[in-house]
Amino acid sequence: MNSKPVNLALMGLALLAMWLLFSGLFKPLLITLAVLSVLLTLWLSSRMGVIDSEHHPVWAALRYGPYWPWLSVEIVKSSIDVARRVLSPAMPISPVVFEVDASQLTIVGRVVYANSITLTPGTVTLDVQDDRLRVHALSRDSIDYLLSGEMDRRVTRAEGQAERPAR
Repeated sequence: MNSKPVNLALMGLALLAMWLLFSGLFKPLLITLAVLSVLLTLWLSSRMGVIDSEHHPVWAALRYGPYWPWLSVEIVKSSIDVARRVLSPAMPISPVVFEVDASQLTIVGRVVYANSITLTPGTVTLDVQDDRLRVHALSRDSIDYLLSGEMDRRVTRAEGQAERPAR
């Protein structure tokens, strides 16, 4: 089954909903302009070939639902840790660059994983090469946490994939 018409329809609905949500105006002229604008955007996107499961991952809205609250908690915990390290001279700051495996099979999954690492204070993803991420960390605790694979497993699960066997 070709999913392009489904992706087009879902993208069109999402764009129209965003237009109406952000404008807050429901006058006939504005709704007509919204529909025309969405149709033009869909036509251009289709001609450019950017409507597929990678560029418009509709599945992500549902599968990543439980992931975002978990990531938010991790961001808060990391923020507190970084603040404690900065404010307390006794706490070690030992910057290090290391590599970690990414088990996601799609580009979108690896990007979400890399960006999740960067969103977490005290760590920054420097480079992504295939299924390896180069990460800069503020402390050894951050390295140990990432090497435990918890974030990687959660992103892979949010993608709807089974975990890869260990190498």
